[in-house]
Parts: sequence; structure tokens; C-alpha cells
Amino acid sequence: MEKERPIIRAALYARCSTLDKGQDPELQLAPLREYCQKRGFNITGEFVDNGISGIKDKRPQLDRLLEAARKRHIDLILVWKLDRFGRGLKQLVMSLSELSNIGVGFISYQDNLDLTTPQGRLMFHIIGAMAEFERELICERVKAGIDNARRKGKKIGRKAIPLIDQAKIIEAHKKTPSLSIRQIAQSLGFKKSFVHKTLLNFRSGLLDKYDFAA
Repeated sequence: MEKERPIIRAALYARCSTLDKGQDPELQLAPLREYCQKRGFNITGEFVDNGISGIKDKRPQLDRLLEAARKRHIDLILVWKLDRFGRGLKQLVMSLSELSNIGVGFISYQDNLDLTTPQGRLMFHIIGAMAEFERELICERVKAGIDNARRKGKKIGRKAIPLIDQAKIIEAHKKTPSLSIRQIAQSLGFKKSFVHKTLLNFRSGLLDKYDFAA
């Protein structure tokens, strides 16, 4: 008697960068649904980030999808194309590596990349090697730039960030937790990146050694 094949729980992910230029996630989702039907996959969820640029760190639906994968609520993730999923080569490799480690498959429809197959896993290793090459290339360029600047007598290194500025950010956050990073930055006249990094370090305990009591 032939053994029944297990039903594969698949999740679809789509992302459109803008809401006002006629981009429709259905253009990505429709062929993915058809592909799942042909392969006999059971679609357990569709995750769509609408109007979100590829360079943004926060993608609510992608975060939900990855959390579902970590909890093993799904067996496979399907995307229309790699650039819809990854924020960059390094982040893409890290995400795919995590999925591989927890036993969740990944398929990119347009790229013909299926990490559940030997050919797909070989391609993943090639992508990983490209990411490593890119990282080393950037490091070499940065090092060359630093050496060149030093030869010209320029001082290297960031200016020390005054603790009082960090304290102002922490105080504003503790006084009104509902304030967004943008609102805190605007009220204090700081860059959003500085406010974000300060709050991130504070929440992770990296600033505990300083007295930021309100």
C-alpha cells in the first residue's frame, strides 16, 4: 500500500512598494496560488505588506510570517521574487539560513529557486558566497578609505555622543511612552536615527549603567 504524502502547509508572501502607482499584490499572489494547487500544497495564510519600501526595516506582515515559521505553524514560504522578500543580500541570506535551520522550506517563483531541492540548496550556497564576497569587498573599501584619510592627516572616528542628549531622549520616552520616534526627534531637534538607536540600546539594557531616571 502506497504511503500517503504529508500535506505541506504553505504561506504566501507579497510586497508592493507603493499604494498609488497601480501596484496590486494580486499580480504576485495569483500565480503563487496556482503553483500551490499544482504542487498539492495547502495554503494556510497569505501575508501582504502594502505600500512598504524594500529598504524599510519594519515589515509587519513579513515579521508575522517569520514568527509563524519559527513556531512551525507552516512548512513552506512562497514568494513571487527574491527582492519582494529580502531587504538586501545580507538580510536575505540570514533569513533563508534561519528558515533552513528550523526546517521551513522556501520557494521564489520567478527565480526558480526551491530550497527544498538539492539544486536550490546549491544556489543558496552560491548566494551566501556572493554575500560574503560583498561584505569583504565593502570592508576592503572602508579600510582603504580610512588609510587614505589617515595619510592626509584626518582624524578617524565618530564624535562622542553627549550623555545628556541620550538622557533627554530616554526621559521623553519614559514620560510619554506613546510618543513615536519621529515625534521625539522633532520635539528635541535630533535625528530619527539617533533617537531610534538610543531607545534600542536603552530597551536592550546597554544604557543601564547610566542614570536616566526621570
